[in-house]
Formats: sequence, structure tokens, C-alpha cells
Amino acid sequence: MNARPNVATMFRLQFEPAQDSWVLLYPEGMVRLNTPAAEILRRCDGCRSVDQIVAELELAFGQPGLAGDVCAFLSQARQRGWLQ
Repeated sequence: MNARPNVATMFRLQFEPAQDSWVLLYPEGMVRLNTPAAEILRRCDGCRSVDQIVAELELAFGQPGLAGDVCAFLSQARQRGWLQ
């Protein structure tokens, strides 16, 4: 897939030491991310394609066949407005 997802401009992805996790900040609040969500969103920089994101995650975690899960998450993230 050639789409190059990017975190939407109204959100900011950052590690929050007080939460000991990655969070997605927005004007009305914060979303605490689980590890898989954070690993995917950290790679959504507008430069990497979905295929590149999947390949990086499969290599980083030594687990093939992640495309379905990654694409399902990206679809949900788009529906929530987290990605553009």
C-alpha cells in the first residue's frame, strides 16, 4: 500500500514519563496508547508508506504477517481523526 499516513495536525504524539507510555495529545485531552498503537503511530510521519511501516514492524519485532493488524489499526485511527 502506497498511502503515507501522518498524525493529524491537531494531535501531538509524545512519550509521557508520568504515564510511562506514549500518548496522543489534543486540545481537549489525551489518549494513552498501548504499545502496538504507539509503535505504529510513531512511524506515521508522512514519509513512510504503509508497506514500509509494516516491514519495519515485522523486522523490529521478528513477527511476520502483521499487515492485517496494522491496516486495521490505521483504519480505526483514520476514523478517529488521528491520521491525515
